[in-house]
Amino acid sequence: MVEQGDPNFLVRPYTMTGGRTRPRSDVAIETIVTSVPYPPHDITTLTPEHRAIIGLCREWRSVAEISALLRLPLGVTRVLVADMAYEGLLRLHQSNSADEQPDRRLLERVLSGLRKI
Repeated sequence: MVEQGDPNFLVRPYTMTGGRTRPRSDVAIETIVTSVPYPPHDITTLTPEHRAIIGLCREWRSVAEISALLRLPLGVTRVLVADMAYEGLLRLHQSNSADEQPDRRLLERVLSGLRKI
């Protein structure tokens, strides 16, 4: 995707999110994401980043993994994932309670996936 040496590095992430720096809903980095089996509209009209996220999320992935695999800043990934979930392209599997601690097994899977990258 976007490399740090790329002269568009500082501009492009801003463009991908429409200038927003915060997701429309709270999406934690450990949130597990999957793509929906039948998207509500034609995905060929989506941006390359959106299509890449859908492709990666055919398997369960954390937001942190998506960010690392696509070499996108974490903030940009959170905004894109939240937007795509709102549009019905992705499913978010996260805890409903802010007081609840993340599942240790989940965190270990996320850490394992990040180490493989």
